[in-house]
Amino acid sequence: MSGTGDVMSADGGERLRRWRMVLGGGEAEGTGAVLRGPDVGMDAALGALYGGADGGKGGRSAGLGGSAPNVARWLGDIRTYFPSSVVQVMQRDAIARLGLSTLLMEPEMLEAVEPDVHLVGTLLSLNKAMPETTRETARAVVRKVVEQLEKRLATRTRATLTGALDRSARVSRPRHADIDWNRTIRANLKNYLPEYRTVVPERLIGYGRAAQSVKKEVILCIDQSGSMAASVVYASVFGAVLASMRSIATRLVVFDTAVVDLTDQLDDPVDVLFGTQLGGGTDINRALAYCQSKITRPADTVVVLISDLYEGGIRDEMLKRVAAMKRSGVEFVTLLALSDEGAPAYDREHAAALAALGAPAFACTPDLFPDVMAAALEKRPLPDPRPAS
Repeated sequence: MSGTGDVMSADGGERLRRWRMVLGGGEAEGTGAVLRGPDVGMDAALGALYGGADGGKGGRSAGLGGSAPNVARWLGDIRTYFPSSVVQVMQRDAIARLGLSTLLMEPEMLEAVEPDVHLVGTLLSLNKAMPETTRETARAVVRKVVEQLEKRLATRTRATLTGALDRSARVSRPRHADIDWNRTIRANLKNYLPEYRTVVPERLIGYGRAAQSVKKEVILCIDQSGSMAASVVYASVFGAVLASMRSIATRLVVFDTAVVDLTDQLDDPVDVLFGTQLGGGTDINRALAYCQSKITRPADTVVVLISDLYEGGIRDEMLKRVAAMKRSGVEFVTLLALSDEGAPAYDREHAAALAALGAPAFACTPDLFPDVMAAALEKRPLPDPRPAS
């Protein structure tokens, strides 16, 4: 029994410890738990971000002192006490709760942060105000994140889209290695011979291998309003990956109330990102007008609009342009977001109007994006099961 009691006591002590960490100490928290060792430093790091002033009675008091050295020290502390995923959440909370955006323009602080997509978005929003002494450090932070994303996404994207390009080039008299057996069997089921338990194909269906010449054209049209920061980062990485494929001609266009074509910078997604200007208004119609003017082979073109659809331009003209592109043979894809967070706030009326035109709008994770693009290239239904309504 004493052993069981010891275990229960240990479990109870751990629960009290956790409650103490949550409540932050002070006279009113009531756990009676005393923190020791690393818990003291962990509690101080949490208190600096999430605590509230308590009049000096021993509880947490929020604040990082408003200086880069204090913030850099705190960033080092949280990386000591918490895993990387938690560090990134705490960094985002610190930027939002404690107004640390201006401190991110100081090199010594940037060198201390755990880089992630959200931090890149914040740096891009500060880009125009960033002092020259900080710019190279900021580029290094952005490049580290971009390289991590390319390593995660590039290989699968190229493999998935290469397969889609192969399959999109159907031939009626394929070589043996190019026979699409699934389609061939389905097309010849009427020729099934029960006595031999086999199908005798009258017609072979295959797919030709994608040649080195351009087979498809892709236009990424990206809303660079502030709420789309993570989508801009991912889209820039994917744009660079697509541009590296000889059989796909890729164009990357970003817009707010103005339109900027960054296609000539696609060999380096970091240059693309620093060519954007997060924030500002939105004129989707103007952006689509520009994209429409660049389409030369409608039947072989995929236009991907990445936007929350809050249109500041002419709504009816925007919808007319989408309808016209689809009638000409363009595959039109609308992504409310290209990020891991799911669908943001978006204009549901515009999403419904696009769905009525055969261009359903939905949020897309980076891992799903290659499958979405493959389906668009092959002109088959998009794989996301949750279109917006």
